[in-house]
Amino acid sequence: MKALLIVDVQNDFCPGGALPAPDGNKIVPVINALMDKFSLIFASKDWHPEETVHFGKWPVHCVRETAGAAFHQDLQAQKIGEILLKGTGNKDDGYSAFEATNIDFKDYLRRHEINNLYICGLTTEYCIKATAVDSQRFGFQTYVVEDAIKGVEQNKGDAEKAIQQMKNEGIQFINSSML
Repeated sequence: MKALLIVDVQNDFCPGGALPAPDGNKIVPVINALMDKFSLIFASKDWHPEETVHFGKWPVHCVRETAGAAFHQDLQAQKIGEILLKGTGNKDDGYSAFEATNIDFKDYLRRHEINNLYICGLTTEYCIKATAVDSQRFGFQTYVVEDAIKGVEQNKGDAEKAIQQMKNEGIQFINSSML
């Protein structure tokens, strides 16, 4: 069995947001097309409180119940089965979807006999990488859909370095046309 995980396609990570991935909105049509190929679809959201140590490292972003924390308006969110909320505490960063506080994601995947997890979304060098590495470490065959991810690129080349690190971990990279 396979599932799709859409990571953090939220307004604050898109152009005009507090911590944007350049052209982050341009992957939304690719993700929408991907959703038609999966019967089980998850999405993660950064869901930060107003005050958190996380904001000592980053600009204030994705504060729960704000417009910045909402999914991008063009994302077909009605197709998402479960939303994983992460970074919800005052002392956690919540980079990986496996750190969700409202669902034990690893257990959920195992109970539903999901062996293959396909990952897309934002931000390549942080949340995509952390989620993909956790997925692989927990024994799921992990695929990152390369034309459906974008990095924040705080430092030029960070996203490319993260992709190489994920490949070194055994994570497979595919193009959406391969599905």
